[in-house]
Amino acid sequence: MISHGKEIKVFSGNANRPLAQGICDNLNISLGDAVCTRFADGECSVSVYEPVRGADVFLVQSTCGPVNDNLMELLVMIDAMRRASAGRITAVMPYFGYARQDRKAKSRDPISAKLVANLITGAGADRVLTMDLHAPQIQGFFDIAVDNLAGGPLFANHYKKRFDLSKGDFMVVSPDVGSVARARTFAMKLGLDLAIVDKRRERANQSEVMNIIGSVEGKNVLILDDMVDTAGSLVGAAKAIKQIGGANKVYACASHGILSGPALERIEASDLEELLLFDTIPYPEGKPQVEKIKYLSAAPIFAASIHRIYEDESLASLFD
Repeated sequence: MISHGKEIKVFSGNANRPLAQGICDNLNISLGDAVCTRFADGECSVSVYEPVRGADVFLVQSTCGPVNDNLMELLVMIDAMRRASAGRITAVMPYFGYARQDRKAKSRDPISAKLVANLITGAGADRVLTMDLHAPQIQGFFDIAVDNLAGGPLFANHYKKRFDLSKGDFMVVSPDVGSVARARTFAMKLGLDLAIVDKRRERANQSEVMNIIGSVEGKNVLILDDMVDTAGSLVGAAKAIKQIGGANKVYACASHGILSGPALERIEASDLEELLLFDTIPYPEGKPQVEKIKYLSAAPIFAASIHRIYEDESLASLFD
């Protein structure tokens, strides 16, 4: 591994090629010529059609659904670049799958996030670039550098331009107690007060809203979360905020829209005015577009981060 390759080369797996293309457009370079295919039995095959010797290679691949296929594609791409003598290999994972399995919740549970970290490191990656890890401590699972980009400041800048927040009719609500730190930072960026939804989770992907800590009556509310999976928690929080708390309008934003199972139907029928997502995960293929779901491109922030990594510059100032 060298600290600075002779040029930037960006390649993409099949998980999110439009985002990879957007990153290249922002960098004013062409997307690398490589394809990921499958053999008849489902094995992953990667072919790289341009030299990468000595280059600073960035592999864009979200490990979203199908999670195992996309993860294997990333591992095989890393191996291919290592064997082709790339100068430095950075796994650009806009969404890091298996991040929710970061600890032993009960006896004999695996810690799959650590296993994935080992696989990526063992395949030959020199660095990881991701966004809003579900559990920030996952950075410590790696023995290589990990840059974890924050989506909150980008959402804050968006809402500052969109709404007049000086009127005092907006406030931020954390969707659960575990997200308070993230929501507090978001509220401080916007100069708004903070409330918290207190909920009790009965089983995986289901939750019961119990109480709202703080007054949201008559307010327009901004909810910040890191991901939306089946949307049960988010929709339940929006319902409580509006019907129990007496809020006016409820807007939500999240870095990763997994949108699995009944998520789309729930969001469409919810009390949400809008759900704003980054395009770290593509919209579910073959599903009708839900009007309440909007997207904000993450390509500019990833492109700026890639450029700074290449130039050995700090990423922290991107969020000042």
